[in-house]
Amino acid sequence: QVQLLESGGGSVQTGGSLRLSCAASGNTANTDCMGWFRRAPGKEREGVAAIETGGGGRTYYADSVKGRFTVSQDSAKNTVYLQMDSLKPEDTALYYCAANHWVRGDCYTVFTRKDFAWWGQGTQVTVSS
Repeated sequence: QVQLLESGGGSVQTGGSLRLSCAASGNTANTDCMGWFRRAPGKEREGVAAIETGGGGRTYYADSVKGRFTVSQDSAKNTVYLQMDSLKPEDTALYYCAANHWVRGDCYTVFTRKDFAWWGQGTQVTVSS
């Protein structure tokens, strides 16, 4: 089992920045991909970004956040970050961190399918105009 704890959410104005953190604990040795997802009121869960934590470091982004959001990792701390810049009101959502077990598929596939093994509780991001 892997436990995930998100932090860093809050309220900002349009154009502002936030950095979300996701600290993983438990049996993290079995994870090779971590991702960020979000769910806005009345909408389905959307994949935001993912990173291959097993060594490649490759990243994946939703088109809606490319050029504005950056996902990164600190392997020593078992922590993944989501730097969010140039925030827009449509970025308002509950942001979730997720981790995947390496046997369940490659990072790109599980990201596009939104099919991760473990999920955090989420942290709220609100962007006002």
